[in-house]
Amino acid sequence: MGEVAYDLYGHRLTARLPTSQLPKHVGVILDGNRRWAAESGSTTAHGHRAGGAKIQEFLGWCSDMGIEVVTLWLLSTDNLAREPKELEALLEIIETTVADLAATNLWRIHPVGALDLLPEHTAQVLRDAQIGTSDVDGLIVNVAVGYGGRREVVDAVRSLLKEHAASGTSLDDLAAMLDIEHIAEHLYTKGQPDPDLVIRTSGEQRLSGFLLWQSAHSEFYFCEAYWPNFRKIDFLRALRAFAARNRRFGT
Repeated sequence: MGEVAYDLYGHRLTARLPTSQLPKHVGVILDGNRRWAAESGSTTAHGHRAGGAKIQEFLGWCSDMGIEVVTLWLLSTDNLAREPKELEALLEIIETTVADLAATNLWRIHPVGALDLLPEHTAQVLRDAQIGTSDVDGLIVNVAVGYGGRREVVDAVRSLLKEHAASGTSLDDLAAMLDIEHIAEHLYTKGQPDPDLVIRTSGEQRLSGFLLWQSAHSEFYFCEAYWPNFRKIDFLRALRAFAARNRRFGT
């Protein structure tokens, strides 16, 4: 598709999207950086850098469409077991990417993940980005680094138990009163709407534990493009598919 035709198609897609039926919170599993690099004959690090560069462009699209929250899965807890040299390079790219996002002063950065599992320098970069953008009145960007869905639930339960232990609640009383909202109030994304739409690139059709609790009623969209090749047209198609669905929220 030529550039002019591509632009016309994008404008047509945008114009036909019902704004009242667009998601408020979009989660993205940014998959395919390594395979994109391998198929283009470049290094894994180059693939991760290309993936990082795509993020600002993507957030611009989200802002244009009125999305309120975006969660980007940049590094899982499983990824922490990668070969040390690759992991070190990946963490450096993530640090640069997050710092660059914060420097735009366009989006409010919120780290989600087990920061205690990360190298202290990486964790500090994430904390600095959060503090530095805390007053920004814009799109909330959750950067999921050192994130695992099961770990998040465990951390939520641990936090809940500590809170009630400090206030003198017995285990029997806590067991009697415990409900879904008590857990939700201790998740990394507490206070935010659950994701309406979860997008995964690279053709893989699984969640891998992404937002395990929050995605109970999410709609899913799987895209064949590797993340560095993800285009605005692909994003608009995901929004179109979401808007066309009859959401039943488990009923």
